Formats: sequence, structure tokens, C-alpha cells
Amino acid sequence: MDKGGSIGIFDSGLGGLTVARQVMKVLPKENIVYFGDNGRVPYGERPREVIIDFSKQISRFLIKKGAKMIIIACNTATAAALDALKEEFDLPIIGVISAGARMAVSATKNGKIGVIGTTYTIKSEAYHKKIKELRHDVEVYGSPCPKFTPLIEGGKQDSRELIEAAQEYLAPLKEKGVDVLVLGCTHYPIVAKHLQKIMGEGVTLVDPAIATAEEAKALLDERGGHNEGNLSPTYLFYTTGDASTFANFAKQIVGLGEVDVTHVPVSELERS
Repeated sequence: MDKGGSIGIFDSGLGGLTVARQVMKVLPKENIVYFGDNGRVPYGERPREVIIDFSKQISRFLIKKGAKMIIIACNTATAAALDALKEEFDLPIIGVISAGARMAVSATKNGKIGVIGTTYTIKSEAYHKKIKELRHDVEVYGSPCPKFTPLIEGGKQDSRELIEAAQEYLAPLKEKGVDVLVLGCTHYPIVAKHLQKIMGEGVTLVDPAIATAEEAKALLDERGGHNEGNLSPTYLFYTTGDASTFANFAKQIVGLGEVDVTHVPVSELERS
């Protein structure tokens, strides 16, 4: 592993910035290169083969930019493409689902766990399977939230439309009496305050980004891949969407004064 390389992080759009934020906190000396596929968001309604193809294109791009490891900061892409990427590329690749499942199992007291995510993530039952592997006696309930990602990407994270959709999506989980809610899409921590209000203070919200950052640290520990001497890490951002819109969101989510965002045409990825 090239210690001076970057941690590559990708998502279908802005949501993975919540993972990047945690990685920056846990690994403050590491360079980061982030790719948001905003031009093709959302992934949640797409076929598995398409998601795998998109994920491979982005992974090739990140490797060309010097990635020493890749974090799939997208639950849909993790569910669909993690195994395919591990077979295709010779570098460490981790996703967000295993980390989120471990947090959920640790947090539940009554053994009832709710999971919200894209249509693909919920239909794949990726969280259900991983949680059951860790603790077979828990009950897992999923609820797809197809409106969330487009609304968040469109800057409507505090809109009445989003809140009404959240009330609809969360109602079945409240009826089941879950005491843990897994935010099974990296966009969802952006609207966590609304989700917490609807679910009530007795329900623990699990953000897989936190455990994913710790998993990345553990992997670098294991491989001896830390960039210990790096006092001025670089953070580079790429998007297939509008660079200025992405930059505004990135500054809010990641908390940086300025961000270096470059637009990448979808056609360039497709040629890779």
C-alpha cells in the first residue's frame, strides 16, 4: 500500500460526504479523493448490472487519481457492487453495510431494528442478512424511501414534502416498535433531525458513516498504510453534476471553508 496515496470515496451523489466527514475526523492526515455521481443520481431504482458498471467506472477513475483504498460510501452500490469490485481491483475496498449492521446490533435493546434506504437496498435485504449473521434472534424491518435522495440532492432537505414523506415511510417501523433505526443511505444523516423527531427520542439512529471510518482506520493499521508524516492533507472532489452546486453542499456537510470540485463528464467515465 502506498502510504502517500489517497483514500478514495464514492457515492451516487452528495450523501457520501457524510462518510468523508467522518474519515477526515478519524484520519486527519490522510489525503482524500471523493467522487459524487450526481449526474446519474439516484442509483436506488436502477438494475444491479448498471450499478456495478457505474461503480467500476468510478473505481477506475479513483485509482487513476492515486487511491490506495476505496470506500463505497453508498449503501445501494455496496449492496450491488462490493463483491464485484473486490474481484475486479487489487486494492482494499470496503462498504458501509457491514459497519452499519454492527452498530445496529450493538445498539438495540428490544431486538427490533428498522432499516430505511433506497428501493434497491431494501429489496436486496443486504442489511437484513448482515444483521442476522451477527445476531440471529433480532427482528429486522425495512422501509424504502425513494423520495429522500432526489429531495436532498435538490436542496429540499427541510421541505414539507420531505417531512410528509418521512412520516409515511417511518409509520410502519414505529408500529413495529423498533428501538434502532439504521440510516441505510448516506444521504439520510443530512435529514436526521427530522427522522429523530418523527421516531421519538427513545429510538437510536445509526449512522454507518461513523463505523465505516473506524473500519478504514483499522484497515490502514493492519496494512501499515497510514500517511503519518502528512501535515497538509489534500481533499479533492469530483462530480458528474454541477461543480458549483456540489461545492456549496460540500462546504456545509464537510465543514471546509473552500473545496476543490472538478466536473467530470459522464462520457469520460463511460470511456474508461
